[in-house]
Amino acid sequence: MTIRHTRRVFLSAATMMAAAMAATACGSPQDTASGGGDAAPVKVGLVYSQSGPLASYGKQYIEGFKAGLDYATKGTGKVGDRKIELTETDDAGDPAKAVSAAKDLIGKGTKIIAGSTASGVALQVAPIAAQNKVLFISGPAATDAVTGANKYTFRSGRQSYQDVVTAKSFIGDATGKKVVVFAQDGAFGDANEAAVKAVIGGAGATVSSVRAPASATEFTPFASQIKAAKPDLLFVAWAGTTAPAMWQTLDQQGVLASTTVVTGLDIRASWPTFGAAGSKISFLSHYFDGASDTEAAKAAKAKIPGGTLDLFHPDGFTAAQMVVRAVQEGGDDVDKMIKALEGWQFDSIKGQMTIRAEDHALLQPMYQAKLSGSGTEYTATAQKTLTGDETAPPVTQMKG
Repeated sequence: MTIRHTRRVFLSAATMMAAAMAATACGSPQDTASGGGDAAPVKVGLVYSQSGPLASYGKQYIEGFKAGLDYATKGTGKVGDRKIELTETDDAGDPAKAVSAAKDLIGKGTKIIAGSTASGVALQVAPIAAQNKVLFISGPAATDAVTGANKYTFRSGRQSYQDVVTAKSFIGDATGKKVVVFAQDGAFGDANEAAVKAVIGGAGATVSSVRAPASATEFTPFASQIKAAKPDLLFVAWAGTTAPAMWQTLDQQGVLASTTVVTGLDIRASWPTFGAAGSKISFLSHYFDGASDTEAAKAAKAKIPGGTLDLFHPDGFTAAQMVVRAVQEGGDDVDKMIKALEGWQFDSIKGQMTIRAEDHALLQPMYQAKLSGSGTEYTATAQKTLTGDETAPPVTQMKG
């Protein structure tokens, strides 16, 4: 997911019936701080990247989680008389470490596991949750495969399909449009190209690609190929240290001026890598500070160090809301936790969120954004907000 998640750029349809009203009715997660009667603490294990390549994502996740827990429990850190007891474990982005940590936590009586900064980690922890019948709430991991993985697995962040559909929104009706994917050779580029062909190509566009070796440092030949193709939209999927040179070349060769160029907006620290090209690119975005002005967003800003929200703060915040909801309605009964989350609609940082009962997809707003600024000072502005319904992925059959 994304340049690695979101920077990985993507060019980018029901709630339960009234019988499940307690699970489906809209409501503030702040209302959930009144349940539970047992004074024994609720053990929640957070397995995420404290170190490794996605440590910056993990840092935002845990900051968001703690802000969300404060919000959902009205500052008490409790559900009724029960304290939410957090145990944080570093998986360093390594699935084996995450599985070991999850098993250890489960062995100590933990019935709720959250985290998973990386997609590879989430895909390995999800089966462990099903085997041990514990609740698993995946975080920033964007892989579509988490949705519908099993009845014990949920997600607190967006998934890749939502990125792709947001990218598609830049060209409207895709019928007859020409789309080019510019990506590096390898699995990352393959996945992005396949996603664009499935979603944008499936909507009627002609999709081709220009691929570059991951080791490439000279990008003029690739820029020439792109200009010659005359695409209606260029979808760029790029990761790594060569990004500044790549963007500079596309700008100098006139590519950015000749077509709509779409890529994913990563964390704030990455914005300067776009250089002068930044203002000429159309960004699909999961979140950035100022994208929403909800009560939850205001509360989060008051708790996040520095007071500035970033890409993955909402994922942690939402996870905490889901944990509180699960405990308030389910106590220590995991099946009741699941029923409480399925079909639940609630307000979070981004606005209205819906946990689709059929496959646990998290329907949520997504954004079109523009960057302005220079040097190290950039500002992102929302150009359009897409609703959860507009970016909803197809329903996936639950696998277990």
